[in-house]
Amino acid sequence: MHVRVFRCSLLRPDPAQRSRLTDIRDNLIARITEAEREGWLGEVEGLQVSLAGAQGKLDQLDAEAARRPSTVDLGMPTFADIANRTTTTSMDRHRP
Repeated sequence: MHVRVFRCSLLRPDPAQRSRLTDIRDNLIARITEAEREGWLGEVEGLQVSLAGAQGKLDQLDAEAARRPSTVDLGMPTFADIANRTTTTSMDRHRP
């Protein structure tokens, strides 16, 4: 996954890449901690921008998943619905 994916608000990340994006976020957090410890203030600022972008993309994936229902009801009967039905034929109707 390239940096441009989480820095550009118009690009949508692939939901299948969520774990990779989580790894990137975790790595950025570790790098920010190291940069702060070493006093690399310019590096910290750039990493924080990337971290905000990565977290934003994770939030975007979570929001899309929350909006998308897990199943879609197409109004079609299930096998259980069909198996429980009985049919009547025209001959059954004419029996006394």
